[in-house]
Amino acid sequence: MAALKTVLAADALVVSDGGGKVRASVRPTYGADAAARFVVTLLVGPPGTQVSVESVNGRTGLVLRRAGHAVAVVSLSVAGAEVTAVWIVLNPDKLHLWHHA
Repeated sequence: MAALKTVLAADALVVSDGGGKVRASVRPTYGADAAARFVVTLLVGPPGTQVSVESVNGRTGLVLRRAGHAVAVVSLSVAGAEVTAVWIVLNPDKLHLWHHA
């Protein structure tokens, strides 16, 4: 978490979309400390979670998979050397195209 906080802007924003089907915040999370806690809590998965760096909406992002099924897609907004926003899609209805066969 300490490493994550070093790249987050002081006023960083985290927005997640669970579509009412999985646990996600209904409100944005603001501030580097709160954003780092939220991201770590939400995305640190059980053993066997695979993380890959992939293109997400034309930007570098992360895809988290368990048993080949995408469980989260993460994209970032960056200004200079700081992450200003973290966008996390958790809604299973939006992740099916990210599954591996």
